[in-house]
Amino acid sequence: MIASAPTPGVRRPLTVAAAQLGPIARTDSRAATVARLVALLREAAGRGATLVVFPELALTTFFPRWYIEDPADLDAFFEAEMPGPETRPLFDAASDLGVGFYLGYAELVTAPDGARHRFNTAILVDPSGRLVGTYRKIHLPGHVEHEPWRAFQHLEKRYFEPGNLGFGAWRAFGGVMGMALCNDRRWPETFRVLGLKGVEMALLGYNTPIHYPPVPEHDHLQGFHNHLCMQAGAYQNGMWVVATAKAGREEGCDLLGQSCIIAPTGEIVAMASTVADEVITATCDLERTREIKDHIFKFDLHRQIAEYGPITAQRGAVPPD
Repeated sequence: MIASAPTPGVRRPLTVAAAQLGPIARTDSRAATVARLVALLREAAGRGATLVVFPELALTTFFPRWYIEDPADLDAFFEAEMPGPETRPLFDAASDLGVGFYLGYAELVTAPDGARHRFNTAILVDPSGRLVGTYRKIHLPGHVEHEPWRAFQHLEKRYFEPGNLGFGAWRAFGGVMGMALCNDRRWPETFRVLGLKGVEMALLGYNTPIHYPPVPEHDHLQGFHNHLCMQAGAYQNGMWVVATAKAGREEGCDLLGQSCIIAPTGEIVAMASTVADEVITATCDLERTREIKDHIFKFDLHRQIAEYGPITAQRGAVPPD
């Protein structure tokens, strides 16, 4: 069926905020960090936002940069319940203000058999403080074993399991919302699966170091690559992307920042200008996703799925003989 053109004058505006965080020290208390989140939430609400996107692992410093052997020391970075006593003030403030939020954090799940599972997780909470959806990071970067030669490590593969919930889509905030985390943005499959689920706005938190030890010659490209993959994902799938960073010099590691809001055309409509706590906002018309979904990349008319088998049939590249 050929979709109709967008109806002139029809709009579905959603004012959204990306609430960037400056550095969080290893010694910072959870209460102090949550207080910063609440302050950013209030600022965003004062600007008219009804949805606020916080970064990945927003409750702690980016602890995968350290090799941690004591399980108790590692557990201190994880949340066993959400909300818990220390995070409840954020949910209460959101409910009082009538503002929903996306929040990234380290999740500890204890199964009925006593097995413990750790995930890099994000949740979506509606303006009443109700949990809408949960996403667990699928594309884990980094390494498993201790590599002391690095200036800092990236042990996500050691501390987290790959997400087991898939790429979800939820009807909320007047549209269809999807979630991802950090390294997910570098994989086009992330945005394509969200696009195939009808997502109109992808919410994404990240912690990205400017220095990449294995390939330092790419350091000057970190900002370019950060935006490149998200702008392409937004355009090729007709969705808004709200991407929020942890930024600044955190425990000796320089984090990129450059939080941004990207239109379905791939254009950046707002971007952070500091590497500190900062709120940026944009009023996003969800109806604008139809400019792309119904015309440029109309999936049901143009996709040739018979030719896409290798995408799910193999992991690595297989060049011809």
